Amino acid sequence: MEQKIQFDEALIKRYNQSGPRYTSYPTALQFDEAFGETDYQQACARSNQTGRGLSLYFHIPFCDTVCFFCACNKVWTRDRSKTTPYLERLFKEIELQAALFDPSRKVEQLHWGGGTPTFINNDEMQALMAKTRQHFNLYDDDSGEYSIEIDPREANRQSVKLLRQLGFNRMSLGVQDFDPVVQKAVNRIQTQAETFEVLEGAREAGFLSVNVDLIYGLPHQTERSFMRTLDQVIDAQPDRFSIFNYAHMPAMFPTQKKMNEADMPSADEKLAILQASTERLLQAGYVYIGMDHFAKPDDELAVAQRNETLYRNFQGYSTHAECDLVGMGATSISLINNTYAQNRKGLDDYYHAIDAGHLAVFRGVALTEDDELRRDVITRLISHFHLNFAKLNAQWNIEFNEYFAPELVRLQPMINDGLITLDDHDIYVSAKGRLLIRNICMVFDAYLKSDALNRFSKVI
Repeated sequence: MEQKIQFDEALIKRYNQSGPRYTSYPTALQFDEAFGETDYQQACARSNQTGRGLSLYFHIPFCDTVCFFCACNKVWTRDRSKTTPYLERLFKEIELQAALFDPSRKVEQLHWGGGTPTFINNDEMQALMAKTRQHFNLYDDDSGEYSIEIDPREANRQSVKLLRQLGFNRMSLGVQDFDPVVQKAVNRIQTQAETFEVLEGAREAGFLSVNVDLIYGLPHQTERSFMRTLDQVIDAQPDRFSIFNYAHMPAMFPTQKKMNEADMPSADEKLAILQASTERLLQAGYVYIGMDHFAKPDDELAVAQRNETLYRNFQGYSTHAECDLVGMGATSISLINNTYAQNRKGLDDYYHAIDAGHLAVFRGVALTEDDELRRDVITRLISHFHLNFAKLNAQWNIEFNEYFAPELVRLQPMINDGLITLDDHDIYVSAKGRLLIRNICMVFDAYLKSDALNRFSKVI
């Protein structure tokens, strides 16, 4: 497939509504507290019959300072001793979770997210990885995709070297913006020097891939100022970029109220930033993967997309589609067999469950066959920009044109606008439809209701 993109301002403005990011289907809005620990245990038992690999996610919620734009589940504290009781419970959860899975199942993917995973000290990082290796079947080489999110203010060459020795081979660096005025407005002061020291340290240590996160739509950003940051990072040649659209939802994320809305770029300025950034990255040799992501043409994500083996989950795009995801730590979400399950969000609630010898699962959902089919459709579209009906018909024992007849009717305006092409065998997303892939996927979402759209960010 060709990994091209075309920016059509008029179409983007017309289609720029709120909608899910589809890191899961159904989305978390469908999770229910009727789903509990027993349901999760039964799903784990079923999954052991599949022989699939495992993907482990560990949530480290602590941050030294609060970034005002952040919508993640985090605990803002400068008291480093708070990591001790958290890790004690996380170690117990590792034991409880590992007991549910066949020990021969390999961990194909591992990810530490947050919060700030590097908030914990070197000894704690070593202890957490040792505990994981004790109870799960990790690789001793680079066969697995083992990644970590890093705040460069909480890392240096030495800690990066340690992470590599522990088995991590991929990292994602949070940058957001180098402009000092923007940094002050969002309460994230971060120098270029400390950022590039970590990136260079990752290369010296032999990390296989480095991603850099940037955010557009923050206070005081302009096209010109954002391009300065982007050019500085492009010069450092990371393997991947994530260019996120800031979603201002202060009713859901109160710390966002600390930023002045009057200082935020207009909708037209945000579109100008997106267009300029997209064009600059393509000129620099990166290809568009989807959503917010760009990668070098030889990066494994770009290769997987061309081969139509790319996958999407809570950590974004991945090359490991056939894995059961085990989420550990407060608020983590698991995808086991045909179920989603989420851990309790507050630390006290999480501690209470683990101390009582229980898993921290408090809600989730068991997918119907229709859910699984629609998830497959959405995943293929959002990952490959292509949907072949014959493959779906064979896998799900359906006739696509009959099963999705109402959806095909609803796609007609997108066909007329040139977002997609449709024939009797395939859907292809056009170069100008790729930025609007969320809109296309929403057509196949059986749960989407207009009164719930305000719970999601804008698609652009």
